[in-house]
Formats: sequence, C-alpha cells, structure tokens
Amino acid sequence: MANNNPLLGSRISLISKKDIRYEGTLYSINENDATVALQNVRSYGTEGREKQTNAKFIPPQSSVHPYLLFRGMDIKDLHVHEKASEDKDGGSLPADPAIVSNEV
Repeated sequence: MANNNPLLGSRISLISKKDIRYEGTLYSINENDATVALQNVRSYGTEGREKQTNAKFIPPQSSVHPYLLFRGMDIKDLHVHEKASEDKDGGSLPADPAIVSNEV
C-alpha cells in the first residue's frame, strides 16, 4: 500500500462503471490489489447519467458510509476536489479499530 501518496486525505469524487457518483476522503490506494479506499463516503446516485447509457436510475443516499473499498477496474472516473493540506490536523488518523498499524 502506498502510504506516502500526497493525495491521501484529499476530497475525492469517483464515478463507478454503473454511473454512480461517490464522494469521500481518500484513505488509501493499493496498487497491488488495484483498489481505492475512501472514508466518510456519500453516494449521490446516478444523477441523470443513466439516461446516456439506458441504465437503471439509482437515487442518492442520505447516509454516510465510514469506509468503502473500490476495485480500480470498476472506476469510470476519478476527480480530486481538494488536496489534503499538511497543516489541517497534523496528519493524525481517526480513532478507527480497523487500523492495525500506521507506517510514517
């Protein structure tokens, strides 16, 4: 896992191959498994993109998912909205029992 990626902590928007847009904070990129993990993720549904491909409409969700792991091959588009700044909170990780270790 590439823990030294400067984009970690950035606000990311991605669109899946099913045309569903997700927005969250970039948590990790695993090049070996070809996965992207986001935290504090909201799903905005298809937002009209389904009309372009005659796919099924998926409505937005009001809930916030603490963590979602995406397969890279199923990501259609990825956009960085705002890069993480080093002076935000000193780079501290959230208190998450899923974190086994942190390499600095």
